[in-house]
Amino acid sequence: MKKFFTTMLFFILGVLAFGEKFEKPVLLTSVGQSADVQMVSVLLKKAGVEATLDKNITGDKLGADKTVVIAIGGSSKGLGAAGIKVEDELARTEQLLKTAKDKGIKIVGLHVGGEQRRGELSDKFVNATIGECDYLIVVEDGNKDQLFTKVAEEKKIPLVLVPKISGAVEPLKEIF
Repeated sequence: MKKFFTTMLFFILGVLAFGEKFEKPVLLTSVGQSADVQMVSVLLKKAGVEATLDKNITGDKLGADKTVVIAIGGSSKGLGAAGIKVEDELARTEQLLKTAKDKGIKIVGLHVGGEQRRGELSDKFVNATIGECDYLIVVEDGNKDQLFTKVAEEKKIPLVLVPKISGAVEPLKEIF
């Protein structure tokens, strides 16, 4: 528990010390096609951040956006409804992240589905995404295995863990 609080303090102080700010316009997308993207859309609105939603955007369609916000979480139901295979969604994700990095577009990853949105399918999208993010906001119980903490520490990515979904509003307000 002490390590958890030390880690959180480190990341929060790091964010405050460097004044991490993300620019607008903002694009919101899904990685894994879960319904969590709708929750993230609501969180952004509550934080006063206007974002264009495109659940299937590809890197070649990135325009004038300065920040891409990604709702991370796989859903077999969402993938099926969209008619997308897991492999195709992973390829889209890889291409989107690479293009965003190449264009200097910042990436904010949110994992708001908690423990229920972890597992074999979701973890494919989590693992493909989180190491490429410039900032992460994660509901605590989705990090029980400390995966987000480990990757964030290794890659020096600011990570904010929130107790519940609504807790993501304040960090979003602070970074935009």
